[in-house]
Amino acid sequence: MTATPKFAHVVLQTSRFEEMRDWYCTVLDAHVVYEGHGLCFITFDEEHHRVALLGAPVQLEPRNPGAAGMHHTAYTFDALEDLLDRYDSLKEKGIEPKVPIQHGVTTSLYYQDPDGNFVELQIDNFTTPDEATAYMNGPEYGSNPVGVSFVPERMREALAQGTPVSEITTHSWALQTSPDLPDPMAALTS
Repeated sequence: MTATPKFAHVVLQTSRFEEMRDWYCTVLDAHVVYEGHGLCFITFDEEHHRVALLGAPVQLEPRNPGAAGMHHTAYTFDALEDLLDRYDSLKEKGIEPKVPIQHGVTTSLYYQDPDGNFVELQIDNFTTPDEATAYMNGPEYGSNPVGVSFVPERMREALAQGTPVSEITTHSWALQTSPDLPDPMAALTS
């Protein structure tokens, strides 16, 4: 038996050093731990850094959605209210998700950084990993693992009206309240 590592950080190479630093600090409510020599280390929790930026000495090509590579990093909030509070805070600063998705297993907001990388802010819709895994092996997830789009403001309204979180965080609720939204896969791949 070998030891199991835990995830520590992600490093992004960029030609937009200051813009990327400011964006990640804003979106993740993070702060810079160290910056210098073309490096920037950012954290938002007990880890010394969760996101690092590597300033490229040359102008880099923009991210091509058709290229292979990492699609996104994801960050989990404890409660739907926390996720929606971050949504409201970012919207006030002019940062809006490219696509909100009710995956069923998670409720997620996908943002794009200045270089075109996706960042997923989410909550888990199940209390335990076993419950989430059971859902992922069930018929709803099997027929639509990406999920459906939703309107965050409608989610906030439903929460304020006392609708249970367990109802709001479902495919059926999203489809009922936002039936005419486009397939979220198009937004995730462009």
